[in-house]
Amino acid sequence: MPKVIITVQDRSPQPYRFGLDSNLVSIGRGSDNDIVIDSGSVSVKHAEMHRVEGGYALADLGSTNGIKHHGVRHDRIALFSGISLELGDVTFDFILAVDEIAIIAHEKPAKKTPVTVETVSTIQEQKAPKPKPRPIPAQLTVAQPSEVGIGMIFLFMLLAVVAFITGLSIRHQKETGESLIKAIVNKADRVKQAAPPEK
Repeated sequence: MPKVIITVQDRSPQPYRFGLDSNLVSIGRGSDNDIVIDSGSVSVKHAEMHRVEGGYALADLGSTNGIKHHGVRHDRIALFSGISLELGDVTFDFILAVDEIAIIAHEKPAKKTPVTVETVSTIQEQKAPKPKPRPIPAQLTVAQPSEVGIGMIFLFMLLAVVAFITGLSIRHQKETGESLIKAIVNKADRVKQAAPPEK
């Protein structure tokens, strides 16, 4: 059963459990909510937790202090096991068991708002260990940016010249029925024959 732990400042954490089949869990200060939070920083109808394909989402209901993650306020945010949010001054921790994570993983992922995608990717970046830079072996040399730029310019110009010559050759062949190389060779032979003999 998914678990939500609500921690009000200076009080013991309060765990709440509910079934995977629970489609909606209301959260707020009012006594008619599924999770009642006794804190002045939480609105009477603060938020709702929705069961969606691929997991859960927490939606703000226009509360005064909102839903925050790392101090950033969100209208709607995807929930995953281990996420910790703030509802006003109250901490909201969401936890899933291993078998629940497996069940949810086989479902179609929930449609996410841009805020949700940004938030989840930011969290994953923060949790992911940063790769250590590997030393470059002494026998390898790294090309300097200027060398790479000159090489790319040269390659581009070479390709442009090849493309230009190919285009000329195709056009000449279509117009005369003779290959451009053959025409150049014939022209060179005629120039040699027309030139006066050397003394």
